[in-house]
This record gives sequence, C-alpha cells and structure tokens, in this order.
Amino acid sequence: MKLAITDTKGNSQGELEVAFPLIENGRGTQAVHDVVVAHRAAQRMGTACTKTMGEVAGSGKKPWRQKGTGRARAGSFQSPLWRGGGVVFGPKPRDFRKKISRQARQLAMRKAMSERLRAGDVVLLDDLKLGSPKTREFMGVLDALNIDGTALIVADNPDQNLMRASRNVAYVAVTTGSAINTYDVLRSDKLVFTRAAFEQLQARLK
Repeated sequence: MKLAITDTKGNSQGELEVAFPLIENGRGTQAVHDVVVAHRAAQRMGTACTKTMGEVAGSGKKPWRQKGTGRARAGSFQSPLWRGGGVVFGPKPRDFRKKISRQARQLAMRKAMSERLRAGDVVLLDDLKLGSPKTREFMGVLDALNIDGTALIVADNPDQNLMRASRNVAYVAVTTGSAINTYDVLRSDKLVFTRAAFEQLQARLK
C-alpha cells in the first residue's frame, strides 16, 4: 500500500510505501479492545476512599442499654446503619492498571493503523514547520489539508512553534511517532503524520 505525501499547502510530494504488513480478516480485534480498556483504566486516579466502621470518629460506648428501652438494640455509634457511621464494602485506594503483553500491544497498534489506512484517515506530510507560533498559521495548514473534525498531529520532534500554535485548538492534539499508542490512533477523525514520524512508527511495527 502506498500513501500520498503532500506539503503544508496541499501540493503533492510523491508517495511512500507502507513498510509493515496490514492485518486482514478481523485478526487483532480483541487485542485492540484489551489495549484500549487497559489504557483507559490506567488513566483512573484510583483515589476514592471511604471509612470503615473502625475508622470513623466515635466512642466505644454502647448508645443505650440492651433491653428495656423499647428501641432496637444498638452496640456502636459507628454502625453502618447510622448517619455518620462506617461504609460497608466502600471503595479504597487502588491501582486500576492492567497488564498487557508486548505482543498484544504490537498487534493492536498494527490492527488499528491498518483500519485507519484502509479508511483513508491518514494524511502524510513531507514536513510540518511553522514560521511562527500563531494559531492562524496552523489553522491555515489544516484548511489546506481539508481537515474537518478532530485531528492528531504526529511529528517526529515537535518544535515550540507547533506546540504553541496548536494548543489553543481544542479538537487537535500533538504527539510523536515514538509515543503514539492505539488509543491515540482510534480517537481522532484524522491522523496527520510527518514523513519522519511515520517512519518512526513503521520502525516500531516492523
């Protein structure tokens, strides 16, 4: 499979052959699911915490005598049945991360990229250098490439101009070819790679 290369004005700059083999016949779908679930789970803080009956403030005194009052028997002010008492089986701080093998991550990335390439959602630039950190100049590049909706800009080494010009655009994110993951590949409508960044990714997927 070949990808057309353009410049920041939308002019053709030749083609690039995709070096890694595309995945066929539905293989890798489960790996993509597992990797995305693991990625989103790892984003969770895991800091939710409730106090058990032994942790809430209160005395050890019995609220009232066992018999003769006409009320239900009670043995503690910290009872989960009472307002201000402990929580039964409440959340505690925990780590939500899931272990995914390197082979599964590799398969998931190849599957995700294969689907995006077939769908025509990958745009390949010869290079992406901005003359100034102005958002207007960056938006001009997106307009020249006919980018509608959300976009992920993948550069081999984003400079300060690109980072500053893109940070005010809510529907655009910037990453590198060495840092991009399966979740990044799937979440945006368009993937805009520089040639160097795409070659970085290909080196990872060979």
